[in-house]
Amino acid sequence: MHQTPGLHRDAVGLVQVLFQSIANMAPGAAVAFSILFAAPYAGGATPLSVLIGLGLCLLVAITIGQLAKHLPSAGGLYTYNARGLGNGFGFMVGWAFLLAEVVAAPGGLLILGIVVSSVLHSHLGWPTWTWAPFAAAAGLLVWFLVWRGIKMSTAASVTLGVFELAVFLALAISLITHAGPHNTAAVFTVHHHNAKGLGSVIPGVLYAVFGMIGFEAAAPLGEEARNPRRTIPRAVFFSCLAIGIFYLICYYAATVFFGPAKMTGFINVNGGDPWPALATAVWGLGFIAVTIALVNSAIAGANASAVATTRVGYALGRIRMLPRVMARVHPRLGTPSVATHVQMLLAIGYALGVGFAFGAPLKALVFQGTISTILIVAIYMATGLSCIVYYLRERRAEFNPLLHGLIPLATFVLFIPVLLAAFGVDFAGLGITALAFPANDAPYVIYGWLAAGIVVLIYFFVTDRERIARTGLVFEETQAVTPPSDVPEATARSQPRR
Repeated sequence: MHQTPGLHRDAVGLVQVLFQSIANMAPGAAVAFSILFAAPYAGGATPLSVLIGLGLCLLVAITIGQLAKHLPSAGGLYTYNARGLGNGFGFMVGWAFLLAEVVAAPGGLLILGIVVSSVLHSHLGWPTWTWAPFAAAAGLLVWFLVWRGIKMSTAASVTLGVFELAVFLALAISLITHAGPHNTAAVFTVHHHNAKGLGSVIPGVLYAVFGMIGFEAAAPLGEEARNPRRTIPRAVFFSCLAIGIFYLICYYAATVFFGPAKMTGFINVNGGDPWPALATAVWGLGFIAVTIALVNSAIAGANASAVATTRVGYALGRIRMLPRVMARVHPRLGTPSVATHVQMLLAIGYALGVGFAFGAPLKALVFQGTISTILIVAIYMATGLSCIVYYLRERRAEFNPLLHGLIPLATFVLFIPVLLAAFGVDFAGLGITALAFPANDAPYVIYGWLAAGIVVLIYFFVTDRERIARTGLVFEETQAVTPPSDVPEATARSQPRR
């Protein structure tokens, strides 16, 4: 039987898959912006927020790894949840993940626009609206990288990722050295914050998690990675651990150098871009290296987000949960071509639209980041429950009380206060601080998106339940799915590994 083109098997190894996750976390940009949003809430205890966020995300990474070794699929987290909590729930996870990642890539474009326009405005007097054309140009570059193939896009992630990590680690070491006697472990307590104590740290944890989300981006490469049952779990865990430690070092450095008591105002330094100012203080013209690293990080993050989004879009199109044309694969490049085009049009359109709607790209970044974080945190929690159910139901002989019981359960339970904080709900009398504008508008977008997803799900249940059943398929099983005849290049199945 003639086989339609599919994603390229064995195209990337552990290093490329690892940096797919690292780049999707955009560590340089996350240090400069994502975790920056934690400081107004956590203040001098921002490093504590990062430490708690790292612990929570490591629990998720272990849980995802346990599922990935048995369920390699471009569907990633939606496949895991379909197998654990049911096909309908898996569809809703895929639906939520699409929004989370669709607004994640524009984050990288917004960051690039903010950084470049800030430098040009400060040193050459260019108007601040120039962030928009630079963001659009970055979107076109990312589109080219993703469309050209997984090898090129992941190679770009490796190159850009190494550079940004080296620059920010060097800067962090310089800041710690210059801080001298002001170095203190008290920043890992609530000692330097206000009377609200731990309750004010929890919203900081939300944005610390915002900086870390993306380590799961290796999962959708389950059909393109070599030995995915081994490669994907390793990439997910070690990317989370390595970048979490990187964040800890950087925010410890910033806090002790800037001053723990002043950290609630850290976000206002240099017009909302404080890291080049820190670099200027200790390196002089070395701020140029930080600016270049931030540009690299923004491109790498948008690139990795686009890779993850297009693979999930492809997988949903393959099983006809999205329009079948989304499953079209370029016969030579092996990339989901239509999904790539659609994703980048949405990314550029969203970045420009929201940036101008809020009157400032930094506000737009807070807004989209809060949307992504709420959705991903909810997906992490669901994945914890899915791991428990999956192993009890399908892999009972392998069930490990720690790996498949306690850790996944802790993943669910410990994220509860973080998720509630995103909705402005206090928890257990901790005095959790409500999110400020525009972050507090993010839940309304999520409500609307999930409501639309429920309508679509009901439609599929009424008209074609078989589509819902396909959400739990992994790539070896998708041969049973008939390729759509009206889409010449579409692939509704993947070739099995021999």
